[in-house]
Amino acid sequence: MAENKDQAKIKEAVKRRKRETYTPVVPEMQLGFVHNNVDCIGCRACEIACKDKNGLPAGPRFRRVQYIEGGTYPEVYAYKVNVSCNHCAEPACLPTCPTGAIWKRKDNGIVDIDSTLCIGCRRCEAACPYGAPQFIPEQNIVSKCNLCVDEIEAGRKPYCVMACMMRTLDVGPIDLLRDNNYPTKAIGPQEEPIRAVKNFANPELTNPSIVFVAHSKGKVDQ
Repeated sequence: MAENKDQAKIKEAVKRRKRETYTPVVPEMQLGFVHNNVDCIGCRACEIACKDKNGLPAGPRFRRVQYIEGGTYPEVYAYKVNVSCNHCAEPACLPTCPTGAIWKRKDNGIVDIDSTLCIGCRRCEAACPYGAPQFIPEQNIVSKCNLCVDEIEAGRKPYCVMACMMRTLDVGPIDLLRDNNYPTKAIGPQEEPIRAVKNFANPELTNPSIVFVAHSKGKVDQ
């Protein structure tokens, strides 16, 4: 059953949104993800932990492990690309929201959704090039990864990161991750993080807060 909405609150949010001019938020520090495409075994423990943490019904997935396979025998290959919301510096979803339900946190750059203001129009879902916003029909709202902000504020890692048995997924300040200057087991001693991999939308679209350790067959020209 869809929860009862405060219609007066929503109408006021729409009016306020119409009066505002969208200005991108520049956070004090931008958190982001790193995923090692090579060492990930595709166990999907991160997906399960995420669904459990957020109480999601069957269908919606805030985190998704994509299996990439190719080549012809004997030259075959396989790797995984693990994605969720990328908490972009220039999120495509945010300016499309008619009620201002989507917002970017000033302290850590997390893109969050106020479910009490979401009217289920799904404009954000259509705008996101990464498929992050997920429609939940039982509640007639769109929701997504908020980087387990409650865990972050408590000094812990998100559920997906903690569930990763191979430690191929981690979170940290994205500037440090891009410079390979953040202590993480997701990046090996001889590995270098990159912004773009095949089967992932062009990062120039929204400047996503994620880097990858790419498989040799998954690298793209930078």
